[in-house]
Amino acid sequence: MGLKQTASERFAAAEAELQEISHWMYHNPEIAFEEHDTSARLVEFLRNNGFEVDYPAFGLDTAFAARAGMEGPEVVICAEYDALPEVGHACGHNIIATAALGAGVALVDAANELGFRVRVQGTPAEESYGGKVDLINNGAFEGATLSMMIHPSPADVVDPAFLGVAHVDVEFHGKESHAAFAPQLATNALDAAVQAYVNISTLRQALYPTDKVHGVITYGGGAPNVIPAFTSMAWYVRAGTKDRLEELYGKVTACFEAAATATGCTVEIKKLGHTYTDLISDPLMVDLYQANSTELGRPMGRGADRDPGAAGSTDMGNVSHEVPSIHPMIDIKCLPAVNHQKEFAAATIEPPGDAAIRDGALAMAWTVIDIAADNRWNDLRSIKR
Repeated sequence: MGLKQTASERFAAAEAELQEISHWMYHNPEIAFEEHDTSARLVEFLRNNGFEVDYPAFGLDTAFAARAGMEGPEVVICAEYDALPEVGHACGHNIIATAALGAGVALVDAANELGFRVRVQGTPAEESYGGKVDLINNGAFEGATLSMMIHPSPADVVDPAFLGVAHVDVEFHGKESHAAFAPQLATNALDAAVQAYVNISTLRQALYPTDKVHGVITYGGGAPNVIPAFTSMAWYVRAGTKDRLEELYGKVTACFEAAATATGCTVEIKKLGHTYTDLISDPLMVDLYQANSTELGRPMGRGADRDPGAAGSTDMGNVSHEVPSIHPMIDIKCLPAVNHQKEFAAATIEPPGDAAIRDGALAMAWTVIDIAADNRWNDLRSIKR
């Protein structure tokens, strides 16, 4: 019996439970760094399937590290499981987590026979703070040979583009006054916020297609007859490379500072969480994953066939700058719904969502088996550290 067949049978034995966990996560979403019940349930599954689990792990209360295999190169399969506020698992982390568990279980026999180690790495807080960056800083990826995960989406793409992103909170401080009786005594913080928005809208004509700047006013004032002394905004700044993100971030902060100068306000600019980098897909893993996914009945498109500006961001990008990585997107037949909509969350527990768990888990497992069986570890992209 071939190792890929063995992997498929090991997954099949756990498939019903993995679907149950995915559906449970949908009904019990937990947001960034609050994934206590979710991480505990994932850990329980891994322990019951023969993994040695550290939990908590790498300094994060809701992170875990589940290991199998005794020696050799270490393969890290990332499991995300935080939900979004208000819309729950509208990015499909219930599928990501259970596909990672499934890939881990499928690889246990191959790890022992081919001489590599597999680790299912629980990675909290992808949606808001960049938990993987904390894990990187705490040594979670030191010595790892490769890393991978899958992500549900409205399309099958093996090597999607992901942009770097900085999350920014902005506060303007002025002086309040009666809006009709004595407006001349005020320093209008709402004018500063509006001017900042206009400044960035003006900047957009000079942006590259892969530059994205978008934000909201999170507090604009308390009453129409009181000129606000305080306003706040939240912004995301995205770009196609680390260098371009740094350059664009400087232009955006200049827009905030100019608005403060124009209105006489002061401004506070605060980065929220970690900066996410762009994603680099390892060419060998991309080719192998695409071939394996096709064999499983799911042909994958390539990122070059898509609009490079139609991209989000992920802290898996940071991992890809540390360890050879892939992050394929798997279609759950959800259109017209797309990620971060409630309808997308609902689609994750429909049959195509359940199928994505299987296809993603086995394509990842088979890809690792191909690399290990042919001893192609040294053909992975070299990472400069």
